[in-house]
Amino acid sequence: MFEVTTAWKSAFRGAHVGGLAMKDVTNPAHHAELEKLKTELEAELREQFKGQDRAALSLHPVLQVYGEYYKRFKKTYHVQLQLESIVMKGKSIPSVASLVEAMFMAEIKNVLLTAGHDLDVLQLPLTLDVSRGSESYNVMRGEVQTLKPDDMFISDKLGIVSDIIYGPDQRTQINPDTRNVVFTVYAPAGIDTQLITQHLQDMRDYVLVTAPQAQVELLQVFG
Repeated sequence: MFEVTTAWKSAFRGAHVGGLAMKDVTNPAHHAELEKLKTELEAELREQFKGQDRAALSLHPVLQVYGEYYKRFKKTYHVQLQLESIVMKGKSIPSVASLVEAMFMAEIKNVLLTAGHDLDVLQLPLTLDVSRGSESYNVMRGEVQTLKPDDMFISDKLGIVSDIIYGPDQRTQINPDTRNVVFTVYAPAGIDTQLITQHLQDMRDYVLVTAPQAQVELLQVFG
């Protein structure tokens, strides 16, 4: 399912990507048990980071790794901003369809950058590569985006499906009819592979709440 180019290995020594593929999933618009778990997670995060401001939060070892990566592109790691809104401003994890909500929950719990795709739309294999600055794709909002040089991106046979700085594509996004799904996790050098594995397992468990019949086809860390 995954191929890693030699250019990526050379450019991002010590980095990894995680992959979770599940089949026979469902994607209900709302699920009471998942909403309960989301509320509990929000409370746990507020307790974990109680009293911390943005400067203190930035010292979190995983957020530091992403912060340095994003700084190279003059960007701010958006997952940190989402975490701040929950623990400092009392906001909630967005209520969306269950597969995306499961991804958001694991992403905010472990602060690892994650993208989700409809597996049936993808033209495998997925290829992990380093951008040269000439590649482009339709981002989630439908606009054509050209990549910046020296960023990580994943493509299938038809084109780019996600990029660290600009996020997932429109073509392969999860939709209400998605029955087979794949999640990918970008992890720059400095993030422990055990955390990536735990993150994949967290997403799996959240998906199984709404789709107990689902089957795991892949749960693996590449690099």
